[in-house]
Amino acid sequence: MLTKTILALAAAGVFAAASSVPAFSQDTNAAPAPASATPAPTASHKLNVELNALAPSQKGCMMTFVAENDMATPINKISFELAFFNDKNAVDRVTVLDFRDLPLGKKRVRQFDMPGVKCETVSRIIINDTPVCDGPAAGECKAALTTRSQISVPFEG
Repeated sequence: MLTKTILALAAAGVFAAASSVPAFSQDTNAAPAPASATPAPTASHKLNVELNALAPSQKGCMMTFVAENDMATPINKISFELAFFNDKNAVDRVTVLDFRDLPLGKKRVRQFDMPGVKCETVSRIIINDTPVCDGPAAGECKAALTTRSQISVPFEG
């Protein structure tokens, strides 16, 4: 009987000690990753496109982009279908811009003069698609695309 009492007290002490030790837990404020989320392109397999500047021109608006190919394959020719939103957040126009070639690891500045577009009314630009991507396998350019904006106008991929 004394042995059972000692064992019961020892077990109670173990449980008491265990309950006073802080538990390791996950941050409950962090949002879990969706099960269907596709992994982001690795740092060495990205196609970076930056909206760098918008400047009024005689024709309309001169748009400057900086693109860098950090994918595994040189791009011989690439074009992007872009949607331009106006100050009423409505699509003003959709157009395809030819970024020509993008060698591996090299930054390229591309400028496009958009006739009839007023820079001050451009509220957002979205890349809808990459209709031409000569070099990488089909779909790789769109999958590796990352965008950012150096100005106040949002630029999304």
